[in-house]
Amino acid sequence: MTSTDVRKDAEDSGPSGYAAARLRLLTEGARSGPPRRTALAELTDDWLTGLFAAGAEGLRGVSLVAVGGYGRGELSPRSDLDLLLLHDGADADAVAALADRIWYPVWDLGLALDHSVRTPAEARKTAGEDLKVQLGLLDARHIAGDLGLTAGLRTAVLADWRNQAPKRLPELQELTTERAERQGELQYLLEPDLKEARGGLRDATILRAVAASWLADAPREGLDDARRRLLDVRDALHLATGRATDRLALQEQDQVAAELGLLDADTLLRQVYEAARVISYASDVTWREVGRVLRSRAVRPRLRAMLGGGKPVTERSPLAEGVVEQDGEVVLARAARPERDPVLPLRAAAAAAQAGLPLSLHAVRRLAATTRPLPAPWPAEAREQLVTLLGSGRPTVEVWEALEAEGLITRLLPDWERVRCRPQRNAVHIWTVDRHLIETAVRASEFTRRVHRPDLLLVAALLHDIGKGWPGDHSVAGEIIARDVAARIGFDREDVAVLAALVRHHLLLVDTATRRDLEDPATVRSVAEAVGSQGTLELLHALTEADALATGPAAWSSWRGSLVADLVKRVAAVLAGDAPEEPEAAAPTAEQERLAIESVATGSPVLALRAQTEPPADDQPAGDPEPLGVELLIAVPDQPGVLPAVAGVLAMHRLTVRTAELRALDLPDGVEGSVLLLNWRVAAEYGSLPQAARLRADLVRALDGSLDIAARLAERDAAYPRRRGVLAPPARVTVHPAASRLATVIEVRAQDAPGLLFRIGRALEDARVQVRSAHVSTLGANAVDAFYVTGPEGAPLPREEASAVARKLEETLRG
Repeated sequence: MTSTDVRKDAEDSGPSGYAAARLRLLTEGARSGPPRRTALAELTDDWLTGLFAAGAEGLRGVSLVAVGGYGRGELSPRSDLDLLLLHDGADADAVAALADRIWYPVWDLGLALDHSVRTPAEARKTAGEDLKVQLGLLDARHIAGDLGLTAGLRTAVLADWRNQAPKRLPELQELTTERAERQGELQYLLEPDLKEARGGLRDATILRAVAASWLADAPREGLDDARRRLLDVRDALHLATGRATDRLALQEQDQVAAELGLLDADTLLRQVYEAARVISYASDVTWREVGRVLRSRAVRPRLRAMLGGGKPVTERSPLAEGVVEQDGEVVLARAARPERDPVLPLRAAAAAAQAGLPLSLHAVRRLAATTRPLPAPWPAEAREQLVTLLGSGRPTVEVWEALEAEGLITRLLPDWERVRCRPQRNAVHIWTVDRHLIETAVRASEFTRRVHRPDLLLVAALLHDIGKGWPGDHSVAGEIIARDVAARIGFDREDVAVLAALVRHHLLLVDTATRRDLEDPATVRSVAEAVGSQGTLELLHALTEADALATGPAAWSSWRGSLVADLVKRVAAVLAGDAPEEPEAAAPTAEQERLAIESVATGSPVLALRAQTEPPADDQPAGDPEPLGVELLIAVPDQPGVLPAVAGVLAMHRLTVRTAELRALDLPDGVEGSVLLLNWRVAAEYGSLPQAARLRADLVRALDGSLDIAARLAERDAAYPRRRGVLAPPARVTVHPAASRLATVIEVRAQDAPGLLFRIGRALEDARVQVRSAHVSTLGANAVDAFYVTGPEGAPLPREEASAVARKLEETLRG
């Protein structure tokens, strides 16, 4: 069926014909994108024209006008109809009756309608008071009635907009900034709002409005295509959900991707991010130009007066060879010859970042169009300029984005293309892979005084996740890529080896510190063997912190920092030749001994809660110590079920376990009995900590069987309705036989949930193994817990038995 056929059906059959024709149009698999949006707008125009004609017979000085998205002909399947009934004020009653003849059929079909009835003067007055109304009128399009009335309004609104632009554009920019702060950046969000987030459809519309002011214009290359891509995604989202929504929720992404014929949801997000990046960059350039023009207009009269009416001279301040500052931007010097100077892009970028200034659009485009590729290996100056750029802190981000917008980054680093705009489906990460790498370099720039080779730290920060563009373990793939890139950049063989090691082991310190027993010599020796030297350890420590800080708030804390620092200290001692001694049973502290004796005397558990803090670092201002958590000491007569009982009680009281250690305590001479000591660090999920007496009472009941923890946790879960969301991958349990000579290390990776540690503890108890210590780590929605277990005699488990325990635990968690 052709567009003409569809429109003819709508004209012949009235509202029901329109509804049927609309449905056929939206379900035609072969038609999508701009052709379908245009056809839907034309179909709607014809229907509304018929409604207008039937109600406006004999009425003059009235027109029906489409505004906003409908005015642009961008009707998605569930878009609102934005309509203005324009009249000359001659017959208000007749106009009101006409409005009813149009609005009610629209409502009867269940279509969303944004409507108004105004004279041209009223429309202009409202536009002057309401910026949103004015922006909508800029896209006004005549549908039916008095064409001259519509044309007159359009002309007047455009003239008003251009006359008022110096006042209204700063207001519009402020509203745009506020919206971006509320909605976030489309190019990084896992569940983005396609319209309202920064870089979305709203910003694309605003760029059209700025261009209509004649004050500034956006860079056009790729902008229309980016807008079309986001509109296509919104169309597919409306069809997939059957709702008028702009939020691309996780549970809808696979269906939307299929609707668009894309491989998967990641491919969909990457296309969305690429489009958003184009629009965001165009917005940055445009608003910068608006500011420059407005400043120029304000200063020009004063300059002319000072110069006696002559033409003002633009100041150009040199920044580096071939690079100058002009009007608050970094531009190329008049004598610059990019075609003869392959280092110029990096030199200009480094100069801009060091000065905290943006690279001008014209300069970047000229560099992209004329600069020759760098030789391999790079000359020393190019490598130094890259390091300078990476070490410039926060200004690096804007400069890097300018280079990337014109393809200069992938020309310098071809491997960058695989991580560009790549989403990270992990709640811990707040950036795409490429932006995370730049953020890590920004964070690493703060630590350059802590290391002897800041250049290696900064380049390692840039490359540490470069392997995420390849299948398999990204650290292994990244090591190979880092060797190639480092050699191409011009580092010598020793430096290449260090950079490769940093990329290969960039997760080693934090993973080991939070998931392994640091008292076990095998743990420290394995890290020392992997790192190899004091210099690499120093760099790895700084890279670890920069990486975590650039990941997101959930990835780093004073607690994690203290664990990593402790591990680094122990590894440094090994690298210095001080081999760790086999651990002996630590003598109990006075408090631990007191609790143990009281537990033996009473035959029941006793506990103490104590806040743990960390003094401010040397480079931090003095003040109150930063809390690391709360230490929970529990002494309990040796008996089965202690681990699940304690974990279950803590889960009931909404306490998060950060670290957990359980061991038998040697009692003083003359004191009979066997006591287990649990030394755990906990934190309240929210609110304040429960009283120690209440925890103890519940623990007593859990151990004697009068408190059914499993039932209580299940009852609490049932009280809260399950939310729709991404289906979590199944739990995975692995055995690490070489991680310790004293125990078998069983690692559990699972979706974090209340009571998870209770379920694990009960499963290990059922398997009749003893937990020597537990190391709990939670990153966003993911729990990674390591348990050091032994058999009844206190020895590591045989390999087959350990595998059987792991399989049973995995089945329990998946059930």
